[in-house]
Amino acid sequence: MTLVRLIVVLAALVLGVLIVRAFGLADFFEAFARIGADPWGLVSLVDLYLGFVLLAVIIATVETRLAAIAWIVGLFVLGNLLGALWFAWRLPMLHARLSRSDGTRDGA
Repeated sequence: MTLVRLIVVLAALVLGVLIVRAFGLADFFEAFARIGADPWGLVSLVDLYLGFVLLAVIIATVETRLAAIAWIVGLFVLGNLLGALWFAWRLPMLHARLSRSDGTRDGA
């Protein structure tokens, strides 16, 4: 599990570098408008934000109310960069909650 957490954190760092690079190379609002104007760009944005909502539901079921609000607001501002960090931090707890003592998973 430590390896998975490390990979997720490294992926978040790569995403962070790409975000900083993109801000240096292109105007965010202009690029966002172009993406939103393209039919597949719009599909991608809806898909992205649906993922944010689904992760927000998971965060809300795990965290205290105040922590959940902070994480969810951050998720909608920083995107999957923050989602990946939350996931890496909470992975051991999520694994423990989803695992049963007999080794099977809930719903299996």
